[in-house]
Amino acid sequence: MNTFDDFKIKKQLRYALTDLGLEQPTPIQEASYSTILGGADFVGIAQTGTGKTIAYLLPMLQELKYSDQPNPRVLILAPTRELVIQIVEQIEKLTEYIDVRVVGVYGGSNNMNRQKQAVAEGVDIIVGTPRRLYDLALTNVLRLKSIKKLIIDEADVMLDFGYKTQLRQIFEYLPEKRQNVLFSATMTTYVDSLIDDFLVNPVRKTIAVSGTPVETIQQEVYEVPNFNTKANLLNYLLEDREKHHKVLIFVGSKVIADKLAETLNFLSEISVIHSSKEQNHRIKSIEKFEDGTSRILIATDVIARGIDIENISTVISFDTPFYPENYIHRIGRTGRAQQEGRSILFFNEKERELKDAIEALMNYEIPLQEFPEQVEVSFQLIPEEKEKPKDFDDEPSPHKKIDLEAGAAFHEKKPKNNREKQEKKSYKQKLQERYKKPIKRGDKIQNMKKRKNKKRW
Repeated sequence: MNTFDDFKIKKQLRYALTDLGLEQPTPIQEASYSTILGGADFVGIAQTGTGKTIAYLLPMLQELKYSDQPNPRVLILAPTRELVIQIVEQIEKLTEYIDVRVVGVYGGSNNMNRQKQAVAEGVDIIVGTPRRLYDLALTNVLRLKSIKKLIIDEADVMLDFGYKTQLRQIFEYLPEKRQNVLFSATMTTYVDSLIDDFLVNPVRKTIAVSGTPVETIQQEVYEVPNFNTKANLLNYLLEDREKHHKVLIFVGSKVIADKLAETLNFLSEISVIHSSKEQNHRIKSIEKFEDGTSRILIATDVIARGIDIENISTVISFDTPFYPENYIHRIGRTGRAQQEGRSILFFNEKERELKDAIEALMNYEIPLQEFPEQVEVSFQLIPEEKEKPKDFDDEPSPHKKIDLEAGAAFHEKKPKNNREKQEKKSYKQKLQERYKKPIKRGDKIQNMKKRKNKKRW
């Protein structure tokens, strides 16, 4: 295998890589370096945890020369605040021996003015979420006409979050002549459309099929009927602190994340992060999990891509993900750097099809484990699991089809055509009902009195 010495990178970058303990490039880093450095548009498809960040940072930093101009020359877009922070940290580590100004911008906290000030002081590389970048561009504090390279990280998540409109708006501020680099863990129709619209004859490199299970990860699956039973099983498994010494638990919603944290027996060992948590709370939770203060981190898929923590022993999918690709992203958090990892998936009858879709994507049947006898099976459902009762005494909704024994030409009258039920109302009456205003302006009697008084004078 090649080493970073074969890249012929400048010695300052080589020193930084040595400090980070990086000697050999990953396949995606090897495949992308010369192409990005050559200036061609590039699309890289690789699994989470394969070193995509360094894959685009190395050639970008190799080419970036010192400048004291105030406006940025490199724009990096990322879908989450956590990912923005981690990209900035990675840049700072790689530029330990290089004079490069980098600023990260993101929403969710009252730091807009500080970010404006940081940008106004001058920046070479700006990293940010689309919405906050667009807000800064609107203020004219951030000027993007000097951008030479646009890098979109985690493009599939970016589009899943509905950022396509913001991306188009940002592109309008960018110069037409620029290099575009796009990285994604999966190739979806949305990503393909983005490539067709904004990239010019890009070089595409697919390193691993998204869905290929990592060989260093031992996968298990349990069939568990409901939330409370899942929590009981989780309490049982987490008792083994030696096997599960650093556990990342993924859940399907913010409500379930908070509820699970309150239900488990390990409250002092748990941190929770999701999009409703304050930014400071999220940063501290990740730091506590990273340094071992918290053994367990409960998270939602929304920020799955923003977590890049080493030595995670176990990834547990408490809820089966709706998109099978998300399962691959989840388990990619463990089994890194040739270390063995463990993935545990819970599913119930409603989630069976989702579990089957995951196995079909991986072309691998996850070994089904026997449910432990020591674990209590609960029959109590939480409100989120209960189906809303149907009240058959209620009148049927006019928007629902009604089965009537009638000829093929029969159809129910629409309310606007049903004159028998509708009352004729004047335009003024309709205005009164809609806006709750009086039909007449002013009081007629009072107006007449005023007129009489004027005549006397």
